[in-house]
Amino acid sequence: MKGLFIFSDKMEDIEGLGTNALLKRSGLNMVSATKNDTLEITTSFGQNVKVDLSINDVNVNDYDFIVIPGGPYVKATVDDDQKIKDLAKAFHKENKLVAAICAGPRFLGQAGLLDNKNFTAFTGSEKDALNGNYLKDKKAVTDGNIITARGAGAVYEFVYEIVKYLKGEDSALALLNQILY
Repeated sequence: MKGLFIFSDKMEDIEGLGTNALLKRSGLNMVSATKNDTLEITTSFGQNVKVDLSINDVNVNDYDFIVIPGGPYVKATVDDDQKIKDLAKAFHKENKLVAAICAGPRFLGQAGLLDNKNFTAFTGSEKDALNGNYLKDKKAVTDGNIITARGAGAVYEFVYEIVKYLKGEDSALALLNQILY
């Protein structure tokens, strides 16, 4: 299985890099994409990261799922960023998994993907999904083909839900056992 991970300047390090690393550890093929003109981003804590490709070169048919991390970039870009919303909608339309953590679910909310769905997100991020059912005390929530998580402290639960959805519960448990969770 092949996943697309959106990397943005000022993404939260653990949500982006940690989640991506754990998904790779579980045996999933992960490809990173950015909106930047260069194929480099700087995380919210100053790590410089080389990205695989431009978001403009993404073909949804090449991927089985998409992951959108949170971080300070979301607040600064979500209202004007149509590319991430359009990608999320395209994956959803094809009934492919759409996963977002922390403030990342704001993109899904503005795209209408959380309407009539159970979801969680970083406190305050629920404002973009007024027609959804915000479960503020849950670390990670799966509803249909959408997985959301609350924040950096929920990365393991987020990854568990993604791996369980894509590869089954045995694979998800095996990953947690491998990292001594």
